[in-house]
Amino acid sequence: MKKYITSLVLLTACTTFLSAQKQWTLQECIDYALTNNIQLKQNLISAATAEENERASRAALLPSLSASTNQSVTNRPFSQSTINLTNGTMTTSSNETNYNGNYGLNANWTIWNGGKNRKNVTLSRYQRQMADLQTQETANSIQEQITQLYVQLLYVAEAVRVDSQIVKASKLQLERGQEFLRVGSIAKVDVAQLEAQVAQDEYALVSAQTQVENYKLQLKQLLELHGEEAFDVAVPNVNEAMVLAPVPTKKAIYEAALQVRPEVESDRLNIEASNLEVDIAKAGYLPTVSMNAGVGTNNGSGMDNAFGTQLKNNWSNSVGVTVSIPILDNRQTKSAVNRARLAAESSQLQLQDTQKRLYSEIETYWLQATSAQQQYRAAQAQVKSAQASYDLVSEQFKQQLKNIVELTNGKNDLLQARQNLLQCKYTALYNLAMLRFYQGQQVKL
Repeated sequence: MKKYITSLVLLTACTTFLSAQKQWTLQECIDYALTNNIQLKQNLISAATAEENERASRAALLPSLSASTNQSVTNRPFSQSTINLTNGTMTTSSNETNYNGNYGLNANWTIWNGGKNRKNVTLSRYQRQMADLQTQETANSIQEQITQLYVQLLYVAEAVRVDSQIVKASKLQLERGQEFLRVGSIAKVDVAQLEAQVAQDEYALVSAQTQVENYKLQLKQLLELHGEEAFDVAVPNVNEAMVLAPVPTKKAIYEAALQVRPEVESDRLNIEASNLEVDIAKAGYLPTVSMNAGVGTNNGSGMDNAFGTQLKNNWSNSVGVTVSIPILDNRQTKSAVNRARLAAESSQLQLQDTQKRLYSEIETYWLQATSAQQQYRAAQAQVKSAQASYDLVSEQFKQQLKNIVELTNGKNDLLQARQNLLQCKYTALYNLAMLRFYQGQQVKL
């Protein structure tokens, strides 16, 4: 038993350690969210409901069948005799309490109602498909949000590493300045400036670390992760080729998006469904033909015949056809047709709006991707130049050929250049990923 407890403790400790060390890749985040996101689960329930509605509309094409029975007891405490009329025969009974039973089996079938039932089947199929597309649209939105947070997290995490290096360099400069102060080479005000610079760099580092934790929290909430378990993301190896990957043309991206984006297909189906609803509304002008059939029997007390004989003797069959012709319905049908036509016009405008918005989104991603790539090339040269300048100023500061202000300016220029390079790098990565996603490809950096 003791060995078992020891093994269990070790297993728990190992599991906790591995959980704390787990680093989530972008694809793992997306897969987990698509499985656990509450909004997506609600969409799946809506899709399942739409599927049940489609089955119900198909079943409406078939006849309905129902069975019924009625059992009654009549008590006349002050009556000396009871008269029963059954199948045209009058009988007299002195019983104060009488029992009667009726049994029936009825079938109804709508043969034709202007094609409304069959069109309802098609309409419900469209609605089920639109529910599935809504689920895909939600899944796409979740993937886009996760990708954006993931890239922002990568950007800030790398900014933390850059700020950490800046803090180390600032502290080394402060130590060197303090040595200069001891030998009387610089004034106290210069050392105070170095101390202020260290404090400023440490503040920037803490701010960046806070941003990292904030983005982690947002990503955990989007993944529906709860609790205090450690969460971290895997940092991919981003090379220059990934940042400067060829950008497809806006036309190629847009044409591909029109074929694969669920919101576009959903609006197209909505147009078909709206036109069908116009036809369904027009069916209100047409006659309805239905057929009904039934069998029934009954029994009662005070009869000379036995229960089985009564059921046989009272057995009856019926069959009939009903034709309902609308003549005046207080403008209900005409108003329904007009409303359906207005809804059809609105669905056309909705598709145009979706296509316009889609092109605008693609155009924005495309412009940001191409601009970020151009700025990335310029930022590379800027970092190289700022690094060389800062190294030179640092060396001259060691030799007391440069003052604190020049050293600080050189470091700030280098920091700004590095920040610009990081921003261009991850801006390009994110927008390129979104452009590929709009073409129907998997989200990846």
